[in-house]
Amino acid sequence: MSVSTAGIVIERGSPLVRDLIELLSSMRFAIALLTVISIASVSGTVVLQNEPLNNYINQFGPFWYRVFEIMGIYTIFSAWWYALMLLFLVTSTLLCVVRTSPKMLNDIRQFKEDMREQSLKAFPFKARAELAEAGEAAAQRIGQTLLASGWKVKLQRRESAAGVGWMVAAKAGAWNKLGYILTHSAIVIICAGALLDGRLMVQLHTLFLGKTTFEGGGLISDVPEQHRLSDWNPTFRGSILVTEGANTGTAILPQPGGVLLQELPFSIELKDFIVEYYDTGMPRLFASEILIHDKYTGEIIPKRVEVNHPAHHRGVTIFQASYDDGGSLVQLRGLPMGDGAEAFTVEGRIGQSTTLHRGGETFTLEFTDFSLYNVENLANTQAAEEAAAIAGFSLQNEITQRLGSAHRTVAEAQMKNVGPSITYRLRDAAGQAREFHNFMLPIDLDGRRVFVLGVRETEADDFRYLRIPVDDRDSIDGFIRLRTALADPQLRREAVLRYVAAAAAGQRAELQQALMLSAQRALDLFAGQDPEIATLPRRDMPVLAGLQAVSAFLEVNVPETERERAGELMLRILNGSLLELYQITRERAGLNPAPLNEQTASFMTQSVLGLSDSFFYPAPLTFMMTSFEQVEASVFQVSRAPGRNIVYFGCLLLTLGMIAMLYVRERRVWVWLAPKPDSDTLDATMAMSSNRKISDNDREFEQLRRHLFNQAPEATS
Repeated sequence: MSVSTAGIVIERGSPLVRDLIELLSSMRFAIALLTVISIASVSGTVVLQNEPLNNYINQFGPFWYRVFEIMGIYTIFSAWWYALMLLFLVTSTLLCVVRTSPKMLNDIRQFKEDMREQSLKAFPFKARAELAEAGEAAAQRIGQTLLASGWKVKLQRRESAAGVGWMVAAKAGAWNKLGYILTHSAIVIICAGALLDGRLMVQLHTLFLGKTTFEGGGLISDVPEQHRLSDWNPTFRGSILVTEGANTGTAILPQPGGVLLQELPFSIELKDFIVEYYDTGMPRLFASEILIHDKYTGEIIPKRVEVNHPAHHRGVTIFQASYDDGGSLVQLRGLPMGDGAEAFTVEGRIGQSTTLHRGGETFTLEFTDFSLYNVENLANTQAAEEAAAIAGFSLQNEITQRLGSAHRTVAEAQMKNVGPSITYRLRDAAGQAREFHNFMLPIDLDGRRVFVLGVRETEADDFRYLRIPVDDRDSIDGFIRLRTALADPQLRREAVLRYVAAAAAGQRAELQQALMLSAQRALDLFAGQDPEIATLPRRDMPVLAGLQAVSAFLEVNVPETERERAGELMLRILNGSLLELYQITRERAGLNPAPLNEQTASFMTQSVLGLSDSFFYPAPLTFMMTSFEQVEASVFQVSRAPGRNIVYFGCLLLTLGMIAMLYVRERRVWVWLAPKPDSDTLDATMAMSSNRKISDNDREFEQLRRHLFNQAPEATS
C-alpha cells in the first residue's frame, strides 16, 4: 500500500515513515515538548486568563498587548498551538508505550533460562562452588530454597557431553517494568481527560455546529440561538448568577471577546443565601438554599450548596463560587461639591440607571454595586497621616495604608467591618464615566471620624479616597455647607469682615485694612477665585485652588528666606477666616455657633485638608447612601466534567507506576549445575543481576550464595 502526496510516494514501512515514528517516540522529543508546555503553563498561571482586553492593554501597552494576543497568552490553555503540543505529547508518549510495551511484557514473563555458562561469568555478581549432590536433586533443592524466599523459579534440563546439566533461573520484582508502562500510559490518560474537560467540546461547537461568541449586552433571554449551547453538551464549565426568588437555567461561558450561553438540563431557584460572619466582620460561611427544577421530569429537588460542599444533578456539579447583589433598592442623597445647588434624593436599583439634570448639564447615574459588609484593616497609621498632611492633599495620595484590601498593611492588621457602601458611575453627556465608591457611615481612622469618598477613572485603577470630617452631629452636612459657602463671594466677604472685627478689634484702621486685604486674598486663593490665580504656576494640576494655590502665591510673591514665616501667618489668617465662614453656615442652618473647643479645632484642621482635596474631586456632586433594601444573589460555578474521573484514574496509574519504578527492584538469579567428568560432584556457577546498583545487592547475593551452596567459598565479583 502507498500514499501519494504532492508527487511524493510514501510506502508503508518506508524510511520516511520509520524516521517520523522514531522521532515522535523518542525521549528527546517528549522532553522538549514537556519543557515548552511547562513554560507555557507557567505563563498562563502568571498572566490572568480571560480578562477584559482593556486590562491587558493597560498592563502591557499597545505593542506587547498585540504580540501576546497573537501568541494566545490571554487564553493560553485553549490556544491552538498549546492543544497541538499536547496532542504531539500524547502521540509521542502513546507511540513509546506501543513500541516498548510488548517487549517489556514479554521480558516480564520470561525467566531467560537459556543463559549460557560463559555469559554468567560476565556478571558483576558471580560465584562458583562444588556440590556433592546429584544434578536433579541439587536443582530441586535450590529451586525450593528460592521459592521459599519469594522468588519465581523455572528449572531447565540440558544435555551435554559431560552428562545432564540443570539450569535454575529465578526472578523477583520483574513487574518493575510495569512502572514504565503505567507511568507513560498515565500521561496519555491524564492528557486525554484534561483535553476532554477543556474547551475542546466548545470549540467543536463553534467549528462544526455554527455557534458563535456573543459580544453584545442585554438580557439573557434575548440572546439568539447561535450563541447558545444545548444541554447535551458533554463537558463545560461556566458561572450562573441567581437572585433570591429567581429561577435561572442558563450558564455563562467566558470566551475570548465575549461569551457563550450554556443551557442546563435544569434550572436553579435561590430560596435563601446565607452568610455568617466572625466578630471582626470577616465571612465565616457562605451557603445557598436552592431548589433544582428538572426540565425533563418536572421534579423539584431541594439542595444546599456550601463552599467545598457542592450539589450534583444530572452529571452537573454546582459549586458555591461567590455572591453578589441581586438588585438592591438604594436611596441616595445628592450633595453639591461647591456649586451652591440644593441637596436632593434619588432612588434606584443596583444594575439600573437614572438621568440627572444639573446646572444645564445632563448626567447618567448608574447604580453599580451595593455592599452590606466591608472588612478593612484600620491599624493605626498616624505617621502616614502626618505625611499626607504635609503633602497638602490626600486625594492625590491613596490612603491604602488606612483603607484598602485587607492584605495591604503597614502595621499590625486590625480588621473591622466599616459598614455598608455604594458604588456608582456618573456618566456625562459625552459618555465619559468615572466610578465612585462611598461608605454610608463615618469611619474611625487614627482617632478621627471621617466619611470616605472613593473615585477611580477606570476599573483597572485603584480607588483614591477623599476624607471628609464629621461635624458635631456626626454628619457630613457641616463640611458640605462649608464647601458650598466657600464658593460664594458674598459669604467669603462676610467671613473676612467678622474675622477682622474679632482679630483686630481696637487696632488702627490701617492695620485692620491690611488684615482685611490679607484675609480676603487668602480666602479667595483658597477658593480658587483670586483675580491673579491665572498667573500663578499650576505645575500640571487640573485646578489651582486650596493649599496649592496659597503655596503658589507665596512662591511667586514672597522671597524664599521669608516664605516660611509668611506661610505660617497666612495659614493662621486662613484658618481664622474659615472658622468664621463655618459659623456663618451654622447660623443660616439655624444651629448654635460652634463652641471654641478642641473638637471644633480638630474639625476645622481636617476641614482645611478636606476642602483643599475637594477641588480635585472630579464631579460637581457626590452621593451618600441614606437607606437600602438588600436583595442578595448567589454566584454558582456549574460544570460537567466527565474527564475528571479519567484524570483521577490516570493519577492512580501514575502513582502506582512511580512506586513500581522507584521502590521495586528487579533481580534475576541463575544457577548452572554441570556434572564433572569422572566424578559424582557438580560444578555450580551462580550469577545475579539487578536493575539498580545499590548496597543491598551485595548483601542479598552473599545470603543467596550461603543458602544455595550450603558453604562459603570465596566469591569473585
